[in-house]
Amino acid sequence: MSKYGDLIKKARETEPDNQETISTENQKDGLPEETPELEQMVNLCVKVPLTQRRYWMSKAKEQGITVTSVIIEALTQKFGEPDSQKTRKP
Repeated sequence: MSKYGDLIKKARETEPDNQETISTENQKDGLPEETPELEQMVNLCVKVPLTQRRYWMSKAKEQGITVTSVIIEALTQKFGEPDSQKTRKP
């Protein structure tokens, strides 16, 4: 058997006493929760040339701001805020 084969075999044969069974009743189902106070955040992916990204990231660091805040500001300025913060479900 391999170097660790005996250890692996032994570990598979006996279940450690210190392990507990996990109840799945209280676990989330993976669907996002809607909270009225705080809207769920999601990623916005945009492909840009690497040289431009490096330049923008360095300029943002120099100014002590994030690129995320700049993007949000630009999109809000261009398109405004939504009329209602509630989204429709498909």
